[in-house]
Amino acid sequence: MNNKEKFIQIYKENIQRPGADKFLEYLCSKHSDFFDAPASTRFHGNYKGGLVEHSLHVYECLKDYLARPRCHDEYKMEYSQETIAIVALLHDICKINVYKESTRNKKVNGQWVQVPYYEFDDKIPFGHGEKSVYILQSYFHLTREEAFAIRYHMGFSNEDPARNVGYSFEHYPLSFALSTADMEATYFLDRTEES
Repeated sequence: MNNKEKFIQIYKENIQRPGADKFLEYLCSKHSDFFDAPASTRFHGNYKGGLVEHSLHVYECLKDYLARPRCHDEYKMEYSQETIAIVALLHDICKINVYKESTRNKKVNGQWVQVPYYEFDDKIPFGHGEKSVYILQSYFHLTREEAFAIRYHMGFSNEDPARNVGYSFEHYPLSFALSTADMEATYFLDRTEES
């Protein structure tokens, strides 16, 4: 089973709220490059299909994180399979249709050659997490905790004021869990291709 098939299977098995079917239809349409897009230009998942692969890694990491006894017993972090799938699989949908294939010059063995790379070209520069929330909310309802988790999944590595991130982590623990899963996937599971 390839990554697109895995994603669709997890999505269909877990995300049932009204409008979710229309969003999946959009993801699979010619209007979305979600299954072919990279996750970044130079860093994690900077290759065709990197975005869906990263999303699956975050899903696996979040499920593992939330399965810890401490999360249940001490932190009282109890989330439905639907919530877990929504925030993990869809946290980076802001990256749909923003990476364009291009070439650049690179010196290889003393010779300049053209190598492929991705340019970032966002036609809806609405921010990172907030853009994902904005897009999703046009298809189906997010709970407040889901919206905060997606909005602040970049944690303290984004340009947000630290007090906003801290507030989100303190009041919406799913934000912290998703941010942790995103970092784990980014730094330990996703690969980076040298161009």
